Amino acid sequence: MDNFDEYLRQGEPNKSEKAKVWKTAIGLQQVDGLKPSEYLIETARQNIEGDITIDEVKKRIDAYYQQHPAKIDEDRTEEADKVSARIAEMLSEQTFTFSPAEYLAIHQRLFQGIYKFAGKIRDYNITKKEWVLNGETVLYASADSLKATLEYDFEQEKKFSYRGLSEQEIIEHIAHFVSYLWQIHIFGEGNTRTTAIFLIKYLRKPGFKNINQDLFSEHSWYFRNTLVRANYEDLSRGIYKTETFLIRFLSNLLLKENHSLKNREMHIHFSDTVKPEIDTVNDTVFSLIKQNKDITADEIGERLGMSLSTVRRKIKALKEQKIIKRVGSDKTGYWEIIE
Repeated sequence: MDNFDEYLRQGEPNKSEKAKVWKTAIGLQQVDGLKPSEYLIETARQNIEGDITIDEVKKRIDAYYQQHPAKIDEDRTEEADKVSARIAEMLSEQTFTFSPAEYLAIHQRLFQGIYKFAGKIRDYNITKKEWVLNGETVLYASADSLKATLEYDFEQEKKFSYRGLSEQEIIEHIAHFVSYLWQIHIFGEGNTRTTAIFLIKYLRKPGFKNINQDLFSEHSWYFRNTLVRANYEDLSRGIYKTETFLIRFLSNLLLKENHSLKNREMHIHFSDTVKPEIDTVNDTVFSLIKQNKDITADEIGERLGMSLSTVRRKIKALKEQKIIKRVGSDKTGYWEIIE
């Protein structure tokens, strides 16, 4: 995510703000293992430079994919490009209404033309295997109660008063609200990106203007995993819901604190006193490779908070076990899962 750091270093206010928005927009694609194209990066640069408007960015991206239609089996680069441009547009706007309709509208704007159900409440129940839960799933809200549950959570938040609360109490409450909002999982796909955009815009209300938005570009996958851990428990194994990790993220976001944000610490098998079993660590590395065949060792290290040498050892072990193999070069190749 160093594509636009030059603009942040130069310090020109207009370019710097645009660069931050684009870093956030692109970084949030990592929650689903998506990566934008070089064409999107270059087009974003032109927007930061002031050569083209955000509307022109969107038109160019649409035209590009009309000329280069993606094959069904290809990665979701088109989705990453289009949604990045739409996030950049929304984060550049100052309009916002705290309501369920706004939440639905954000999803509709992000995924129109990408998902048939953009902006629509799902009418089926879902499960999602999570690596941080070792393949288990969070229990999401039932399709029969989604609309009522969403409206109830918004109504309760509207009634809540932040008056007289300490900074810590404010953050704890926000963590509680956003984790409940995400747990509803009102859409079939795109819930985390929608929740992140809604949260950023909500936090811009008076008192929450100076948020460290870079966290969403640098730790978007951590953000998603905090929401997973805040909504999962298995009492038979002594695993409890915890908002601790989400509070760390929000403390860094709002108070510019410096809590360590490492994904592996959230894994249900992680222990800070006993090193995880090698097979467990290998499973987490394999899970990332299976999710994104183009992922690099550097990216795996960033997500799991591991050194590059450690990641390479885990990859070597997976290769020796004939679980994965590399096709092509380290730079331009991809991973193949061996059945």
